[in-house]
Amino acid sequence: MSSCCISGFAWNGTPSGRTAKIGGLDCYIAGTNKDASILFLHDIFGWTFNNSRLLADHFAQEVNATVYLPDFYDGEVVPESHIFNPQNEIKIDFAAWAKRNGKEVRGPSVHAFAKVLKEEMGFKKIGAIGYCWGGWAAFQLGAKESTANPLITALSVAHPSFLTKDEISAVGVPVQILAPETDVQFSPELKEHANTVIPTLGVEYDYQYFPGLKHGFACRADMSDELETRGLERAKNAVSAWFAQMLHG
Repeated sequence: MSSCCISGFAWNGTPSGRTAKIGGLDCYIAGTNKDASILFLHDIFGWTFNNSRLLADHFAQEVNATVYLPDFYDGEVVPESHIFNPQNEIKIDFAAWAKRNGKEVRGPSVHAFAKVLKEEMGFKKIGAIGYCWGGWAAFQLGAKESTANPLITALSVAHPSFLTKDEISAVGVPVQILAPETDVQFSPELKEHANTVIPTLGVEYDYQYFPGLKHGFACRADMSDELETRGLERAKNAVSAWFAQMLHG
């Protein structure tokens, strides 16, 4: 985890969804479809981040799915005031944060929530969208070991953090990757590995490259910057089209 994970901008707008307890977790919910759902795996700013809730609203409407944005950090919130403020970087102990919210700690709750959607709530098709921190979680949910009775139908990730080559190689469901040109987390080496290995795995693959953009653009773009705004719109539209096909096709 690095300072790139807190860079970006907060957007204006009022989310239109609702909150509830689902599977024991606080959750923001958008949409009412009873057959198709999207599990929104958030970034470092957690389930209360306004940008994430606005994206959830968009996907609910554009994909015609019920979007669930759970709190996977047990109530811990990185304030939005930390966004794009270098002075606030010193207030976050990234090593301690990563330890509290690492894969071994949060992975079980991610899998448990996906099981609730599939087994208890009865959704027929489930997509997983992971931004930054949520990227590794989406890949784990779509691993080959789950393909006999997969928890999710398809996944999409934008500038994923903590993702490993093994997790990329293990994917067993259709996968979409939104990759900015500059990203220390999803490095050129990982990009090359994904584009070499995934096409050999027999799953549908949509790789979207965003030249001139950097880590965080798909959920924290500067709306006053034309390039970032175009990138955000393209990313949002790509995710919507991907899940519209995968969850309703």
